[in-house]
Amino acid sequence: MLRLNLFLLLAAMICALGVVTSQHKARKLFQELEGEQERARSLDVEWGQLQLELSTWATHPRIEKIARDKLHMHAPEPAKVVNVPAGGR
Repeated sequence: MLRLNLFLLLAAMICALGVVTSQHKARKLFQELEGEQERARSLDVEWGQLQLELSTWATHPRIEKIARDKLHMHAPEPAKVVNVPAGGR
């Protein structure tokens, strides 16, 4: 009977240690998951900011200003503009 009690006690302790270990691993994994979700939210915010910046850089007035100031381009006079038909003839 004593051997059975010791065996059952040992089995209960091993099970308890298994439960503690699995809970610890679960908590660590949950913390990692939360960290990665926070990182994903941060990257989403950064992506939105980059999209906004890209749309700002590509606005027509900005392109025109760069063409005028840096490339010294200007719009042609209306009399010098030639319209080409879509068919190419």
